Amino acid sequence: MTPIETALESLKLQDIPNITQTAREYNCDRTTLSRRFRNVTVSRQVAIENSKLMTEAQSKTLIKYINRLTDRAFPPTPATVRNL
Repeated sequence: MTPIETALESLKLQDIPNITQTAREYNCDRTTLSRRFRNVTVSRQVAIENSKLMTEAQSKTLIKYINRLTDRAFPPTPATVRNL
């Protein structure tokens, strides 16, 4: 776990969350910790995943399907792939 994730877990366990104190304890930026705790922002990894049009599983399934069509001598055109 990253220091931010550990700090967020610690904040969730506190009766009265003290963001400044927790940021000092876990050596992370107070502003970032505050924004993440209030769900104003998310981690870069989560943001990148949310911005993609397809999940990894969907992408792999589409690639397998395209490969099967190609093996059967019917490679799909870009327009066909868009319609899938």
